[in-house]
Amino acid sequence: MDSAILGLLGAFLLSIIGLFVFIWSSRKGLLVENPKAASVIFAGGEIGRVDDPALADAAQDSMQAAALEPGHPLHVADATELQDRIASDQSSAFPVFMFIAFACFWLLLGSLAGLTSSIKLHQPDWLTDQAWLTFGRIRTVHLTAVLYGWISNAALGMMLWLLPRLLRTHLHGAIWAMLGGALINMGIAAAIGAISSGRTDGMEYLEIPWQVAILIFAGFVLVILSVLYTLVNRKVEHLYVSVWYMVAALLWIALLFLVAKLPGVHTGVQQATTNWWYGHNVLGLWFTPVSVGAIYYFLPKIIGRPVRSYNLSILGFWTLAFFYGQVGGHHLIGGPVPGWLTTLSIVQSVMMVIPVVAFSINMGGTLKGRMHLARYSPTLRFMMFGGLMYFASSLQGSLEALRSVNQVAHFTHFTVAHAHLGAYAFVTMVLFGAIYFMMPRVLNWEWPYPKLITLHFWLSAIGIAIYFIGLSAGGWLQGVAMLDAARPFMDSVTLTLPYLKWRTAGGSLMVLGHIVFVGHFLAMALRFGPTRTGAALFWQNNKRELAHGQ
Repeated sequence: MDSAILGLLGAFLLSIIGLFVFIWSSRKGLLVENPKAASVIFAGGEIGRVDDPALADAAQDSMQAAALEPGHPLHVADATELQDRIASDQSSAFPVFMFIAFACFWLLLGSLAGLTSSIKLHQPDWLTDQAWLTFGRIRTVHLTAVLYGWISNAALGMMLWLLPRLLRTHLHGAIWAMLGGALINMGIAAAIGAISSGRTDGMEYLEIPWQVAILIFAGFVLVILSVLYTLVNRKVEHLYVSVWYMVAALLWIALLFLVAKLPGVHTGVQQATTNWWYGHNVLGLWFTPVSVGAIYYFLPKIIGRPVRSYNLSILGFWTLAFFYGQVGGHHLIGGPVPGWLTTLSIVQSVMMVIPVVAFSINMGGTLKGRMHLARYSPTLRFMMFGGLMYFASSLQGSLEALRSVNQVAHFTHFTVAHAHLGAYAFVTMVLFGAIYFMMPRVLNWEWPYPKLITLHFWLSAIGIAIYFIGLSAGGWLQGVAMLDAARPFMDSVTLTLPYLKWRTAGGSLMVLGHIVFVGHFLAMALRFGPTRTGAALFWQNNKRELAHGQ
């Protein structure tokens, strides 16, 4: 049978199945809005109360005054539910602190390695005396430290703090999670050592030697056991959408990593296909659902208002799960792979507009009338910026998958700019905001220098803007030059030099922001700075939390 007929038949069958699923869901009432599920992140009487632990009391009061709506008086939050939340925070305090501390360490190391590799692009003779400082190794150290060390550790720490809160229970199997974290970070350290010495598995994002990858996979399995044990022992009727995103993301990354790192299985063209199946899905099925789930919790919690449409959030989850799996194939356009594979990837890349638009409409409706609160809340700034960049990076990704655009952008710095728009402007900014919200509850100690949070935000935001705009412009011109048969290849190299210097300038601001962030984190953990509330990591005094509805 002709492949076109098979394709049409498959599309018809999917449409029929979709119709019956729609009818079934309508009869079950699954499309009816569920305010109770949307409000599960709040204690009784807590809706309407703003919440940003990064703010001092006076600033929090000012933000609350700016958020008050006529005819919506504040109520007293349920003390019992608040006490349960405090108990959840206590149960996860040390594992969360461990993951965030590791994340901060790898962020600094990865940032310095990234800045070094950036400088080498326009000054290739700089730091060449040592083999481990050559571009091929230091750039891979940067990728490994940032993707696995910073983002994955920060994501796991946020999950372990957030899930017990959302499930109204304590963190079960905390010792498993801590052991898993130890194995993951041992693996990352060993991987960076191996890469620096010249030993890698040679695939993008999968350079970690498979012998070392066993440690990382085992660590993820132990964390998954803790999370699933906590999920089974939940005390809530409704699973909030953030739980869907985060638990699914944790299961996805373990499966992705296992399949991609199987030794001796992937060779030749199939290896390249697997490489980009994994490489793109790390962003789409690990970083993205974790970050989107975080926004769905922190943004409504900060402004004291439930998410506008709970069903729209669930639609976003399932369309992300359905469409993202084969997106990575568009990196292989023009390669020796089946045409149907790249076509399928292009179609699914364009269909990713659905979950992105669903998320954007939902967040816009939730924020309507309260966007001005970003002037008061530093955490809200990070979340709003990250959410906006999720929309921008996803829309750009869908366009970049089109053959006409891909023909110019492929194999250029344009792709690097796009990757950083997603992994930094979206994912990393959301994680920064989450950490600013979490750590006062984890350590029971306020951030000692609140102005440093604002400084960090602007350094990171301006830095990534310079980085992205410079590399996007330079990368596009690079692609146009490479397509011009009348121009020598070196023209496409030399014309990028000014834009690569802009990349270094933007990267320097980002690194400076990271130094401010990690320094502030250390000051908080070591109790430097002005005397604030709280006393120790394992704390007993809950009066302040109850008084402020935290």
